[in-house]
Amino acid sequence: MEPNSDFTENQLLLSSAQLQEQLDQQKALASVIVRIRESLDLETIFQITVTQVRQLLNADRVAVFQFDQEKDWEGEFVSEDVALGWDSALAIKVYDHCFGEQFASSYQQGRVQAVADIYKAGLSDCHVAFLSKFQVQANLVVPLSRQEELWGLLCIHQCSEARNWKESEIEFIRQIADHLVVAIQQAKHLHEVQLQAVKLAQAAQRDQVIAQIVDKIRSPLDIETIFKTTTQEIRQLLQTDRVAIFSFNPDWSGNFVAESFAEGWTPLVGVQPAIADTYLQETQGGRYVNNQTFTANDIYQAGLTDCHITLLEQFQAKAFASAPILQGDQLWGIIAAYQNASPRQWQSYEVESLTKIGTQIGVALRHYKLLAHAQYQAEQQKTLTCVITRIRESLDLDTIFQTTVTEARKMLQADRVAVFRFDPQKDWEGEFISEDVVPECNSVIAEKVYDYCFGENFAPLYAQGRVNAIADIYQGKFPGCYVQILEKFQVRANMIAPLLKKGELWGLLCIHQCTAPRHWQPSEIEFTSQIAEQLGVALKQDSYLKQVQMQVVQLAEATEREKAMERQELLAATIDKIRQSLDIKTIFRTTTQAVRELLEVERVAIYRFNSDWSGKFVADSFKDGWKPVTQAQPMIIETFEDTDDDNELPRNETFVPIREGEKLWGLLVAYQNSQPRYWKEEEINLLAQVGVQLGIAIQQAELLEQTKRQTSELTQALHELKQTQTRLIQGEKMAGLGQLLAGVAHEINNPISFIFGNLIHLNEYTQELLKVVKLYRQNSSILPTVQEQIDKTDLDFLIEDLPKTLESMKVGTERICEIVLSLRNFSRTDEAELKPVDIHEGLDSTLLILGHRLKNNNERPAIEIVKDYGTLSLLQCYPAQLNQVFMNLLSNSIDALEEKFKTIQQRYLMLSQRCPRIPLTIWIITQAVNNQIVIRIADNGLGIPEDVRSHMFDPFFTTKAPGKGTGLGLSISHQIIVEKHHGQIKCSSKPGEGTEFLIEIPSGN
Repeated sequence: MEPNSDFTENQLLLSSAQLQEQLDQQKALASVIVRIRESLDLETIFQITVTQVRQLLNADRVAVFQFDQEKDWEGEFVSEDVALGWDSALAIKVYDHCFGEQFASSYQQGRVQAVADIYKAGLSDCHVAFLSKFQVQANLVVPLSRQEELWGLLCIHQCSEARNWKESEIEFIRQIADHLVVAIQQAKHLHEVQLQAVKLAQAAQRDQVIAQIVDKIRSPLDIETIFKTTTQEIRQLLQTDRVAIFSFNPDWSGNFVAESFAEGWTPLVGVQPAIADTYLQETQGGRYVNNQTFTANDIYQAGLTDCHITLLEQFQAKAFASAPILQGDQLWGIIAAYQNASPRQWQSYEVESLTKIGTQIGVALRHYKLLAHAQYQAEQQKTLTCVITRIRESLDLDTIFQTTVTEARKMLQADRVAVFRFDPQKDWEGEFISEDVVPECNSVIAEKVYDYCFGENFAPLYAQGRVNAIADIYQGKFPGCYVQILEKFQVRANMIAPLLKKGELWGLLCIHQCTAPRHWQPSEIEFTSQIAEQLGVALKQDSYLKQVQMQVVQLAEATEREKAMERQELLAATIDKIRQSLDIKTIFRTTTQAVRELLEVERVAIYRFNSDWSGKFVADSFKDGWKPVTQAQPMIIETFEDTDDDNELPRNETFVPIREGEKLWGLLVAYQNSQPRYWKEEEINLLAQVGVQLGIAIQQAELLEQTKRQTSELTQALHELKQTQTRLIQGEKMAGLGQLLAGVAHEINNPISFIFGNLIHLNEYTQELLKVVKLYRQNSSILPTVQEQIDKTDLDFLIEDLPKTLESMKVGTERICEIVLSLRNFSRTDEAELKPVDIHEGLDSTLLILGHRLKNNNERPAIEIVKDYGTLSLLQCYPAQLNQVFMNLLSNSIDALEEKFKTIQQRYLMLSQRCPRIPLTIWIITQAVNNQIVIRIADNGLGIPEDVRSHMFDPFFTTKAPGKGTGLGLSISHQIIVEKHHGQIKCSSKPGEGTEFLIEIPSGN
């Protein structure tokens, strides 16, 4: 009974596990169904599904794969849940070329693929390789089909091992897939609803935008702003590459007058020449005249003519939609939308939007035309009023004529408006005396004209005040001579109004159109006639004015002659004072005082500009009770003018420029501080002449100062040139000495090297020979003659002394090598550039070269050298030049010590006393302090007096006897340390105790 009992218990346990598994599956399925009902977000549904399915089935990866409908069985994983340790397949582009051949039809029929082991399931090699890419060993794939269309796959992957899929698992996944398909279908319906909502919103937005555009078109803007706003708004509304407005010419050619285009396309406005569409020219507007639109979704498929396609290719268009712009009943132009990047299917609402906008533009053009006509009439009256006002305000006929022709040409938009005056001494001959002309036409000013046809045809009519308007000189029956004269001035259409003075024909007011014929409007003829009448009034006023002016001039000339003589005398006296001195301060003081007395003003000041046009007063002369302005802070004069109009008004000051050559140097200013003053023209002229003389005086003073400065600079340059020449000579000497030392060292080095090298072998050979001799002497059978010779030569002494001799030769050779090395280190002929060196080597080489001077001789004992070398890093320097400094300083110390010994010895000789021992010592100390290499060279000589020490670094300064020193050693040393090495060299000395030179060189030089 126990086996049966165990079997029953196992069955119960198995049944319980199955029930639990089914229960879990149903829970997961219910969760997915609830999520689908709760959420419309497909990504959220997918993510929750793959997570719960993977946890329930304990799989390594559960993923949703979606096919790209536009590509052949290619797609990507859009959602997944993957166990730790396995790669993610999310967003990887997948193309399995085996899929379409083996599985596509099965999946489309709803079949499920369950593979327990991909390597044992008989799959094709390409499919196995594809699954291995995702680490798959067993997989379960269920299709996701939407309305008989394979949307994607629900994939369950076991990556760690093979797996036998249970029927319950397959059925569970199939149910999950069915509900996912429902979710996908819901998402599709939601997307369609959203698209419809977007379309409705876009339609409402289009209507709103069109309403806004219409409002802007109807607002009181100029027509160019309307065009610009319309094209921009329509292009944004239709999302097209270009929207342009095309305007027809009278011959049905035309030009683009406004456009808005996307970046990267060529503009058409102002670039393309007049566009001639032969169809529109032949049909005089074609379908557009009948208010019809024209669209082409693809210009190459729309059946257009070759010439039409060529024209559209110039516009870079591949598709277009156009609508007419009618100004009343007349076709004015076209508004067109162009798609340049690709063909486009134009929608009816898009064409309708273009038509609405075209209609509104036509209304705006009609309103604009009416408004322009009203404005034109108002401008005519305004111009006429301006001319009348100018005639009343001004008595200058030239100013009246110039104002009139300028205003009239602007008003009439003509190419030329000119005033012609007849010469009263000649028969209908005259010249143009005033004009305003466009740049494209020639000027006719001062052109002499004689029209022999004039008297016969036009003179009587003009004398009666008739205006002659000609629309085209080639269309009327005019005499050839008259046409030739008009052609000379490029005239194609003209309008002539007579200018009458006291009932006589004085001249003509001529309006010329040069570029094309022109039909003169009645309002334009009336306007010209009124202008001519007002000019006649101005001529009459001018006649009266000239009579009065003639009388005034005659009276003023006499008075002016007297005043001019007085001013010239005063001016000459002032200029003479200016020229009596070259000192600029004296000139300023004299000038301001003289001008103040001359003009009887309260202050005269001189103001000088700085380079930034600020400035200050540099001199002034003022009456008692006023404060000086020369002590004021610098100021900036924002603007200043000196015009005739200003002189007619009372002011507190007047000023004139002071020029130094062509440069504005400053201002000469006269002040009347107590009250405004009417400055007379002669006072300003006098002030201006003084300003000119001041400019000349300043220029002369500046030239004098410049000459002094150049003389000083030349003197300094000559002094520096002499110093440089001497330093170059000294440098050449040192260079020559360095070359000589290097050459001597080289010549000595070769034989010494030979001797030193052979001494080693000679020592070895000698030891071998001595060993042989020793062995030979130990042999008792030495020949008597040999023994005799040994006794005679004292062989024992030779054996003892020969090694000592060889050792002495080795020591001497090594000493010579050291001397040669020191010579080479001192000269350093191959080290003219900066390089890191050991300072101590340079000091030791210099001491070795000076060794003969340090030893005792007949005149003095030896000089002791005390070296206290610190631990120094290599110094970046010019080695040869630094060695030259050491040589100069050490040589001077030796000279000082020799002078000390000689002085003390002479003192004791004079006293007839025995001279005690005199210590002669030189200390050399090196150390590194605060990134500085410090070198001290001191001696216990007699010291240097203060008056000598203050000049010791000056070139050519020396205290030595003639012939013993050039005075350049310390000067050159100072230049090497300070200029070449950016260091310092100092000297400290106490008379009777000694001297110390301190050298500091930056260690990072």
